[in-house]
Amino acid sequence: MAEKSTPLLAVLQLLRKYNLKGTEEILRKEASLGDAEYETLNLPEVEIASILTAHHTESDPYSYEFAYEGLKKFIENSLDVYKYELSTLLYPVFVHMYLLLIIYDHNEHAAKFLEKFGPEQEDYYQDDLAKLCIVKHKDQIKFNELAQIYSANKFEVQLSRDVSSQLKRFLQEQKSSTVIINIINNHIQIDVHDGPGRNQAQVRATAGGLLGEATRNENRAKVYYGLLKEPEIEVFPVPAEDEEEAEETPDKPKKKKAKKENMYMKKPKSDPNAPPIDRIPLPELKETDKIEKVKALRAKRVPLGPDCLPSICFYTLLNSGHSAICADICDDSTLLAVGFSNSIIKVWTLTPVRLRGMKSADKLQDIDKEAGDVLVRMMEERDRDTCRTLLCHSGPVYKVGFDLFKTMLLSCSEDSTIRLWSLHVWTCLVVYRGHTWPVWDVKWSPHGHYFASCGHDRSARLWATDSYQSLRLFTGHFSDVDCVQFHPNSNYIATGSSDRTVRMWDCLTGSQVRVMSGHKSTVFTLAFSVCGRWIVSGGTVGDILVWDISNGSLTAALPPSHSGPIHALAFSRNGTILSSGSLDCTIKLWDFTQITEEIVNDESGSTASTSKDEKYLLRSFATKNSPIKSLHFTRRNLLLGVGTYEGSS
Repeated sequence: MAEKSTPLLAVLQLLRKYNLKGTEEILRKEASLGDAEYETLNLPEVEIASILTAHHTESDPYSYEFAYEGLKKFIENSLDVYKYELSTLLYPVFVHMYLLLIIYDHNEHAAKFLEKFGPEQEDYYQDDLAKLCIVKHKDQIKFNELAQIYSANKFEVQLSRDVSSQLKRFLQEQKSSTVIINIINNHIQIDVHDGPGRNQAQVRATAGGLLGEATRNENRAKVYYGLLKEPEIEVFPVPAEDEEEAEETPDKPKKKKAKKENMYMKKPKSDPNAPPIDRIPLPELKETDKIEKVKALRAKRVPLGPDCLPSICFYTLLNSGHSAICADICDDSTLLAVGFSNSIIKVWTLTPVRLRGMKSADKLQDIDKEAGDVLVRMMEERDRDTCRTLLCHSGPVYKVGFDLFKTMLLSCSEDSTIRLWSLHVWTCLVVYRGHTWPVWDVKWSPHGHYFASCGHDRSARLWATDSYQSLRLFTGHFSDVDCVQFHPNSNYIATGSSDRTVRMWDCLTGSQVRVMSGHKSTVFTLAFSVCGRWIVSGGTVGDILVWDISNGSLTAALPPSHSGPIHALAFSRNGTILSSGSLDCTIKLWDFTQITEEIVNDESGSTASTSKDEKYLLRSFATKNSPIKSLHFTRRNLLLGVGTYEGSS
């Protein structure tokens, strides 16, 4: 009986007052109201009259248009300091008025209401209204995804304390505001903050989410955004093939090598914002993995910046049309994997070293397992090729991804499965089933062992390679979760969704720690900065936003340069250059150092900085007619791109 002030309870008490026992008994049974609850029912006469009057007002079709026009006129005549925050109420009030007209069978009035006020709503809500206008009868509400979302959840609106007071005063003075009051009480969550009202640019920067803005309380959790301290690795002697890297002073190669080895033996400084090393259990590195890490450390990296832009090598997939959906390049840039719409995955070698298959079981029995080169001996000498084909999925492959040490490959598909492939035996090892609808994205943890997935079922999941069941289930998005990305310290994952929000989740607890709103379109791709503090997201209208993980705020919106959806984001190995690839067939390079320096300098202000001029954009590269599928920086900071040639435009 927590919610006594409802039309149902008021009607029950009215029936009891007039001794209409038969009708009262039928209504009690349909409402499943117990005897104890019924006996404690004692609403004052004034409250009963108020409830029934409000209910009568809600059933009057003409009251909605009158009330909405009154609210709109009040907002337009308000001072600028109040106007822009108040305007965020117009869309949710409009939507729920339309749904209430449908519920009360005023279908013609609902259509006229939508036709009159629909075009006035913000441009980023027009696609939602196009889906909502399909609802023409109350029986169709339960079959419309968007109507169900709005009916079951509250729309988030942020107002300053002064603006909230102005709204209350208006609602108390207007007799026709009963409908608006009920909508605000039942369907809108107002988050009141201290300080002055926000201006138009500030309001628009954080607006756009399917259910409004992110509230401040949702971003107060502590986030360890620092990097983990790397484990100490014994430095092995330099392999013979790496000796050519000692270009300078060839007459003293030994001294050079010794100096380099000592450099890698230095203990890295611990990051004060880093999580405890044992917060998430991470697997111990194998000897072969340690060798691979040392190779990565020894790579001679080119220091990129505005005066030293990377060279770009672009791999074009010919004769693939629209069949190639996704691509990925392994960490050492030697393998390329592509997923196709016909459920096939192809893996190419990008070096002269060909892909070798494994020997038969009979031959494997004769191999010395204790030998240091046992992995080399396991491979068949004659079975060599430049490309391998992987078959098992029964639907289009939406994402592929190599693990850190290029021994395994992950893929996800429309068939709602995730598959783990061995790059030694070239076959599927495990099928992970948990998602009930198509899986849009899958990503490896930077430290291996764990991976994350997301899909059409509005959820993301955390997995481990040694378990066929998911370890964590992350739910909270209101629409498809289209992309997922691991934080560099492997303690968090970020997700981007069709509800136009970016969220961060704690892998240890499974809880949501950040909600970031500001995109005006579906979020298609995410990338964490090398330092771990920033996350960049790309949307379907070419928008690129930079977020500060420490407080969950929008810190920069890059100038609109792409004319198509962003499908690839990649940071250079030193974190100074951000590259973006789009379906508009262009690759753009951004000065990320300048972006973050300006953000740090402006940290005294809590508001978001909006789009500035094109000083952040360093260079734009166009392909012939190849939409960008993937971007990858090599260990030496060469930028690799992958796309499909779609013929002459």
